[in-house]
Amino acid sequence: MIRIRAKWVLMAVLSACVRLGYSQVTTDTLTLTFVGDIMGHDSQIAASIDQQTGKYDYNGVFEKVAPIFKGSDYTIANLEVTLAGPPFKGYPQFSSPDELSVACKENGIGVLVTANNHSCDRRKSGIIRTIDVLDSLQILHTGTFRDSIEKYQKNLLVLDKNNIKVGLLNYTYGTNGIPAPAPTIVNIIDSTQMAKDIDASKRLELDKLIVFIHWGKEYESHPTADQVKLADYLFNKGADIIIGSHPHVIQRMEYYEQTEDTSERFIAYSLGNFVSNQRKRKRDGGALAGITLVKDEQGTRIDKSGYHLIWVNKPRVAGRSKFQVVAGSEYEKNQFDSMDSTSVEQMKVFLKDSRELLNKENVGVGEFDFE
Repeated sequence: MIRIRAKWVLMAVLSACVRLGYSQVTTDTLTLTFVGDIMGHDSQIAASIDQQTGKYDYNGVFEKVAPIFKGSDYTIANLEVTLAGPPFKGYPQFSSPDELSVACKENGIGVLVTANNHSCDRRKSGIIRTIDVLDSLQILHTGTFRDSIEKYQKNLLVLDKNNIKVGLLNYTYGTNGIPAPAPTIVNIIDSTQMAKDIDASKRLELDKLIVFIHWGKEYESHPTADQVKLADYLFNKGADIIIGSHPHVIQRMEYYEQTEDTSERFIAYSLGNFVSNQRKRKRDGGALAGITLVKDEQGTRIDKSGYHLIWVNKPRVAGRSKFQVVAGSEYEKNQFDSMDSTSVEQMKVFLKDSRELLNKENVGVGEFDFE
């Protein structure tokens, strides 16, 4: 009886709102987190082996930042290794244990892009097996394909949740001189083809279109003229969000509101490394870009955007180095608790370098607090 009365009270209130000229407004939100390069150097593979069981376990790499990933509707990362099976190997032709992708899934990374310069490291079998593993784990992906039929069906990855539908396309500048063996396909940057893909996406009435692109110059903290030119081209063709990878260092981010002449735009030219064994200055960390989309009667827009700085800690556990990605702002608040003095100084240098760059060059994109 109480439930019935409550229902009628609600209906009466809504009716009164209508009589007074108020309309019911529904607002939907979708949160996205973007992750840089997930690498797999030899030392990372060795560090993931459980000495007692002999099995691989990568959960320790992700667990400190997993709350960020799990707090998003979709977390999207660049998988810059193949899952080609043994022999497992790092640079220059990567093949990581399947457990790396298992840890991605278990820690909240549900989408992986696979078009990068290491896509063809293990030739056709590596491309196909990587796709097989991701499919078996129900990890969404795009960028590489078994054949032209699969590309036709899955080139545009559609992420649909909370009444908001976004599309994802993925391309790379090249594959280290190793062409994709037929019938496999790796999406290569080609302005004509990319324009066709963007035009095709418009038929699906997406709320936003994301292009995740592997480009630029390695270890360069500023985007090249070609990156800027290509970004403008993609925006003008209809992309809304561009996320870059490959330089292995952070590059600037920009957000522009919609104007009479241009649509709303967000770009992160390079998120740097998420995890790797690159320990030189600026290469030992990266950024996570976050976007919240809001959809209401006026349309879909970016309500909030920002970034987290992350750093690759290598603590010694039982006499062995482990890889552990940590959030900069969290560790600063906790006085770098449990981190050795050398690591603290290295992390402080990374945070200082990153903030000097992004505070100076970012447009409309600030740093998030870990909480």
